[in-house]
Amino acid sequence: MQFIAPISTDLLLDEATRDGLYLKLIEQINKDFNFANEAVDFHASTTPHELKIQLHEKVFRLIQHKYAELLNLLYIIDVPEDNLKQLDGADTVELAEQIAFLILKREWMKVWFRAHY
Repeated sequence: MQFIAPISTDLLLDEATRDGLYLKLIEQINKDFNFANEAVDFHASTTPHELKIQLHEKVFRLIQHKYAELLNLLYIIDVPEDNLKQLDGADTVELAEQIAFLILKREWMKVWFRAHY
């Protein structure tokens, strides 16, 4: 079985839910954010839509007020630097959405590989 990265946040969250790995994804996000000292507490009852919105808001706040901490978080999560360099930072809201997707994509990759190998 080969990992194919989803092309959008909604498709990623749908795939995680369909594969029964959504709760593992939430656990991985909580673990990495807390390891980076950026506390988040997504509960098992958090819907995919709520996760998407709350993660976007968290990333937006980090861009606005704690940029160094955001960079540390991205390093801990292991978001590829090349992906970050391709982003357009002209619109902060859009940038936050793109970074949130990159975070979800990397976290999903970790969860998927653990479940399949």
